[in-house]
Amino acid sequence: MSWLEALILGIVQGLTEFLPVSSSGHLEIGQALLDTSGEDNLTFAIVVHTATVLSTLVVLWREVAQLFAGTFTTLKWNSEKDYVAKIVVSMIPVFIVGMFFKDEVEAFFGNGLLLVGICLLVTALLLALSEWLQKRRRGAGHEVGYKDALIIGIAQACAVLPGLSRSGSTIATGLLCGVKKESVAQFSFLMVLVPILGEALLDGIKLLQGEITSELGLVPALVGFVAAFVTGCFACRFMIEIVRRQRLVWFALYCAIVGTAAILVTLC
Repeated sequence: MSWLEALILGIVQGLTEFLPVSSSGHLEIGQALLDTSGEDNLTFAIVVHTATVLSTLVVLWREVAQLFAGTFTTLKWNSEKDYVAKIVVSMIPVFIVGMFFKDEVEAFFGNGLLLVGICLLVTALLLALSEWLQKRRRGAGHEVGYKDALIIGIAQACAVLPGLSRSGSTIATGLLCGVKKESVAQFSFLMVLVPILGEALLDGIKLLQGEITSELGLVPALVGFVAAFVTGCFACRFMIEIVRRQRLVWFALYCAIVGTAAILVTLC
């Protein structure tokens, strides 16, 4: 993988990790167009996913610091502990999938653009439906509850499929559950921090132990990391504002177009 390919894919990852258009699906498309090797792809995915997690911490550092302080500086049950507990509940489905169905999930990757296209169409449907119902619903909605957290967590677990947007699925699901639009984006971005960091750590250990081989150079890795981090900071801030203003329909249209194009390219 060259530094230019790493730059392009890093930008793609940074933007699409937070925008509801599927980072895994766009990486699959980008890697297919650039014809990069499979070993480099896996290592590169570890690098750029770590970068986007760090961009989340930068953008939401006040919220993260407040949760950390409220959770560990007192023994009393408070709103911060309650919020963290909801995040833990949301991680249960993806933990189960990762622990017991990891091989089955990984088998989906590399299945080509057909699966990506189909999942992008599902993402488009979810986004359009959530915005339609949000506009018809009376009232501002409620804060994230434990039931909401579990349902949103199930959506996150389903979004391991390439093309099914994690942020799109979790935000749309939260809106469908009646969660306030001001709250659902922040919860969606915070709930993924531990799962992505945990997966990156495990894959990093495998890489160091030689279980994963790669010839990805230092320069492409650094370029991809910086590109994903910078664009991730921008996309995270942008997406929070988009959800507040209820403009998800444009992303639904984009996903529908790209998904249809991916399917047509595969079939033709």
